[in-house]
Amino acid sequence: MIRTDALDRLPVRTAVPALRRALDDRGVAVLCAPPGTGKTTLVPLALAGLTGEGPVRRVVVAEPRRIAARAAARRMAWLLGERPGARVGFTVRGERVVGPDTVVEVVTTGVLLQRLQRDQELAGVDAVIIDECHERHLDADTVAAFLLDVREAIRPDLRLVAASATTDAEGWARLLGDAPVVEAQGVSYPVEVVWAPPAAPVRPPHGMRVDPALLGHVAAVVRRALAERDGDVLCFLPGVGEIGRVAGQLAGVAAEVLQVHGRAPAAVQDAVLAGSAEGRRVVLATSVAESSLTVPGVRTVVDSGLAREPRTDHARGLSALTTVRASQAAGRQRAGRAGREAPGTVYRCWDQAEDGRLARFPSPEIRVADLTAFALQAACWGDPDASGLALLDAPPEGAMAAAREVLAAVGAVGPDGRVTERGVRMSRLGLHPRLARALLDGAAEVGGRRAAEVVALLSEEPPRTYGDDLAAALRTARRGQDAYAGRWRQEVRRLSSSLKGEGGGRPVADDTAVGLVAALAFPERVARARGGGAFLMASGTGAEPGEGSGLRGASWLAVAVADRPAHAASARVRLAAVVDEDTARLAAGHLRFAGEEVRWDGRDVVARRVERLGAVELAARPLKQPDPALVREALVEGLRREGPGLLRWSREAGQLRERLAFLHRVLGEPWPDMSDGALLADPGAWLEPELSRARRRSDLAAIDAGQALRRLLPWATGEAARLDELAPERIEVPSGSRIRVEYGGDQPVLAVKLQELFGLQETPAVAGVPVLVHLLSPAGRPAAVTADLASFWREGYKAVRAELRGRYPKHPWPQDPTTVEATRFTKARLKRD
Repeated sequence: MIRTDALDRLPVRTAVPALRRALDDRGVAVLCAPPGTGKTTLVPLALAGLTGEGPVRRVVVAEPRRIAARAAARRMAWLLGERPGARVGFTVRGERVVGPDTVVEVVTTGVLLQRLQRDQELAGVDAVIIDECHERHLDADTVAAFLLDVREAIRPDLRLVAASATTDAEGWARLLGDAPVVEAQGVSYPVEVVWAPPAAPVRPPHGMRVDPALLGHVAAVVRRALAERDGDVLCFLPGVGEIGRVAGQLAGVAAEVLQVHGRAPAAVQDAVLAGSAEGRRVVLATSVAESSLTVPGVRTVVDSGLAREPRTDHARGLSALTTVRASQAAGRQRAGRAGREAPGTVYRCWDQAEDGRLARFPSPEIRVADLTAFALQAACWGDPDASGLALLDAPPEGAMAAAREVLAAVGAVGPDGRVTERGVRMSRLGLHPRLARALLDGAAEVGGRRAAEVVALLSEEPPRTYGDDLAAALRTARRGQDAYAGRWRQEVRRLSSSLKGEGGGRPVADDTAVGLVAALAFPERVARARGGGAFLMASGTGAEPGEGSGLRGASWLAVAVADRPAHAASARVRLAAVVDEDTARLAAGHLRFAGEEVRWDGRDVVARRVERLGAVELAARPLKQPDPALVREALVEGLRREGPGLLRWSREAGQLRERLAFLHRVLGEPWPDMSDGALLADPGAWLEPELSRARRRSDLAAIDAGQALRRLLPWATGEAARLDELAPERIEVPSGSRIRVEYGGDQPVLAVKLQELFGLQETPAVAGVPVLVHLLSPAGRPAAVTADLASFWREGYKAVRAELRGRYPKHPWPQDPTTVEATRFTKARLKRD
């Protein structure tokens, strides 16, 4: 029996007529409804005709998480007075509960992607609802793009609804072709905000690490909330590990402590979502509880202010979730959970002043995540570079390039970027392409069952209590009776069945099998020991197991999970398997290089015949007669790294460079640019033939830089002959002395004794630029600086004369220096002469 009373209480019911009209008129719509209004439960039933209005239509609802898909299906079945599998069912990875009468099917976005790749028409489906699209999960964005393709090309009758818990719907409306936006008003109660920052500073999160002091503070705030407020408490934490630690610190509280996350057992999830009539509850949850699920009984929210987002270091092949500050939008969603059924309170574990500095929205996954799986989906769809897909955000070029490299390495795409038959097979395994490669190739080497066991371990990282040795973790999972072991066995069965008896494999020990499969999944992370418990991965990144780890004594590792702490030079190994060199060579064969290597090592040219797996050197011996062209390239690299200072620079060479730089700055072409960048952009223009004859650093040091620079003079135009005229090395002053001009500053400088300029009215100039005259005392010390000699004689000389004539009485100090003859001698010498 349909629970009509419960359906009538859902606020979204008032928006259903408008949604129906929008779909009848346009076939697409954006539905904005706050959490708890019934958008996930009533709308699918209404569009399917199961609430007594309209024809019966088959509706697919796509949820971002398995826990949300199961919960939504159970809730809808309850509203119809049925059990899941009747008119409402669900399908998630490894579990399918549907029947012949199923009209509404709730699936994860990943399942829907797989279905679209097999059946682009979605035969028999009348409408698709993409729920929680505001969260910007990559699978949801991809599903939307594929469905829009389907509507345009083959199924214009397919109805499409993008359902969001926020009112930020403009982007989705544009993406769906200016789709109508239907808004439903929620019933929300006021929520009081209590700012509860830690009393002492805590370290900001980095990688997966959260300061234990913050978690202790969150637990204290939960206790405070239980004491100060009524009802259940919902506490948001970034991940499973933090939930477990806070749960441990809440032992003894007068409430039942429950943990909700994607890995929680179904029975626990059901208990949380069903509510409790007995006693109070503290629900510790990840962001899964922000909008996808309704937790009844909650009057208070404690928000740690943290969340987990994917990040990828493409250069090093490391990708993982990382802890970040939750966005303002997430903070609003979390706080709203306290005001669903009555006035509530949110305790925010940060300072109010910090709130305005938080990001407005979470980062769309397509901008920050590993795009290898997305690139494979796009290639299978027939659009390898995803340029034709309707996406809210285009995938970053660098991330797509890195993804295509991985796909080519595992044989999923060909040289033209088009998907191969192997790539299609991999895309249908419901695994990351790396793990799909490990499963298929591993099955051929070690057997399907063992390959499936290892891949199942890699697809969901085992608990830290299993240790960091992947082989030992496999043995623990086999005999384990915990929730993780149960999920692991279910995934092993799914993967084994997908192989359909393929891959007999060869008889090898379990440890060998584990290492090979892990190395097949992450060939860039095969790592060789380099002493002291440290390793170098083929990607070029250092790696180090934790202190006391049994992995530290291995010669080779296949690193499955690693992260790199802030400011650390090496990655921390979280999970790895011991392998030997033969296994590393087999798994990372595409990274092998064997041949001549001539390079600049920071000190000199190194010429060797080497064999490497990526950055890991396997063997090397000196090369007696390296290719001269490669030697020249290495020397040029050395020059570009260390600069022209590797050459021999006499004082005359340095001054020539300064003179030419001055002329280039003042007159421009054809006078050459003397900057390091310009000189080294084309070193052959001035360093040949000496450069091609050079073999080592000492040969560079023998090249006369001054002679080489003269090759750059504008000989062809005849201007080279004017060098000494335009930028002379020396200027003759009235005393007859030839004084060197310094061109190293912004303005040419002439440093000369004051008496040698007597009688000179105008400041000397070079290339039309007045020199800056440094007037020196008879002892050669600075006395004055001027760029206008005539003005100095009129206004500055008197003060200099008054100060210096007593100090240097043997030298002439006339009252009018413009009327006397310049000299470099004393008065006595002048009399003798």
